[in-house]
Amino acid sequence: MTCIGFYSSYADYKGYQTPQLGKKESARYDAEIWYPAKCSPYDSFLEIGCGTGAFLAYLAAKKVTRFQGIDHDPALAQVVPEQVRCHFSCRDVWEFLADPEAGPFDRVVMLDVLEHFPAEEAACLLTALKPRLNEGARVLVKVPNVSSPWALQWQFGDLTHRTAFTPLSLRQLAGDAGYDLISFWPQRQGSCRRMLTDALVHRFLSWALLNPPPLWSANFYGLLSPR
Repeated sequence: MTCIGFYSSYADYKGYQTPQLGKKESARYDAEIWYPAKCSPYDSFLEIGCGTGAFLAYLAAKKVTRFQGIDHDPALAQVVPEQVRCHFSCRDVWEFLADPEAGPFDRVVMLDVLEHFPAEEAACLLTALKPRLNEGARVLVKVPNVSSPWALQWQFGDLTHRTAFTPLSLRQLAGDAGYDLISFWPQRQGSCRRMLTDALVHRFLSWALLNPPPLWSANFYGLLSPR
């Protein structure tokens, strides 16, 4: 059951601010989303749980013309960057997906969204999404990676989180909803020096431990394909 009280104070907890899209942020989206998901400016995009609109601003910068972001929090309406505000709607996701006018879409993006749903509801969400997808569409998600100890602060630092994911459990969820998890990869954060240090430490830990996790990153991406 969703705790409405926590969501009613979510704007204060998150400290919403209009995002600024710089070269660093654009390069990160390129490496983590655009190229792995084989995106194109000619694709149509839906972002569920678009938050402050950082990814929407990125899509506009990539010359994408057909994109839509939805979020349930009305406090975001004045935070989303003005240039993409016309692509933002404050709507309940279930209401949106039940709308026959919604879509179809080539790419659906959910960044830090699925963990806010109980597992059964997350499966229902993916199932309800399928009629809104074009042939060859892909669904990209980012979730905390609780197979790694570094993810604990991400998963349990937000009281609205309901489900913890590993690459294995995301595959299970995808299969239940009629999708294949065709690939997954880590979210890489920090400077080049920091990422190199992390890689060296993780290589040693993978050698030293009997059962190392498949990914050490605190968060990971998964790319889903409808069957």
